[in-house]
Amino acid sequence: MGQERNKLKMKEEKKFKSGFVSVIGRTNVGKSTLVNALVGEKVAAVANKTQTTRTAIKGIVNRPNAQIIFIDTPGIHKPRTKLNETMIETAFTFAKDVDIILFVIDATSEEIGRGDRKILDKIKEAKTKTILLLNKIDMVQNKEKLLHLIDVYRKEYHFTAVIPISASKKQNLEEVLDEIEKNLKEGPAYYDIEEYTDQTLRQLAEEMIREKALKFLDDEVPHGLYVEVEKMKLRKTKEKEEIYDVEATIYCLRESHKGIIIGKNGSMLKKIGTYARQELERMLETKINLKLWVKVKEDWQNKENIVHKFKV
Repeated sequence: MGQERNKLKMKEEKKFKSGFVSVIGRTNVGKSTLVNALVGEKVAAVANKTQTTRTAIKGIVNRPNAQIIFIDTPGIHKPRTKLNETMIETAFTFAKDVDIILFVIDATSEEIGRGDRKILDKIKEAKTKTILLLNKIDMVQNKEKLLHLIDVYRKEYHFTAVIPISASKKQNLEEVLDEIEKNLKEGPAYYDIEEYTDQTLRQLAEEMIREKALKFLDDEVPHGLYVEVEKMKLRKTKEKEEIYDVEATIYCLRESHKGIIIGKNGSMLKKIGTYARQELERMLETKINLKLWVKVKEDWQNKENIVHKFKV
């Protein structure tokens, strides 16, 4: 009888779980920083700007008995262009078709703001298991305010769990993974255990170039730029070393923006290219030969043939 019980216990321990987890929140609450920290690799562009994430980016976490696929969605904001509308549509689509939702809010806020209220209403409609994450707890001085905020949200909805975290400081992230795994159903591994994102190499390159451009251009060029990789080819040098030839174009909205992106004597474009190349070389563990161009494409945010690239 004891042997049978032990066999049964061993079978239970070997059960593998898997599932899709959507990360939803307002702009600038730290969703991409969180996904990158959980995955342990850079899969999403991070910049202190709205609209940094434009598409649903998947980051994969492989654990001994589980595979968790995180979906980093665009931040919820007031739409002003077709691109904005597409981004919000993408975010809310992934609030429904997943196993678990991670609802990320700013721990420094005091009440439920308009944007968070809108997300909360969508969560109530979806009726999906939802874990509330209060991010940026390292910036909260008054713990009583944090407890008050938790109480406010708990009165609004029955969350599966409520976890205060700091994505940038990597606080309580293991607790988040444990809670997710506990609430996943038994299932197969959807991706190879060596994979950490479903993005193509071209998409990763575009993300990294755009991230560096957003970082260095600060507020001089608002969010009106996107990157398109036209060429990404692997070859061998005379010394038999592998190297990727990457050619990409940064598109902006105005001629004045083009001058800022290029910089005096090409200094800004060179800076963007250098940092993007270094990041890509680290990620791909391969040498990169990166060439960048800048072109103007007026009102691209409202052109359907471009915006459709950001659709689910």
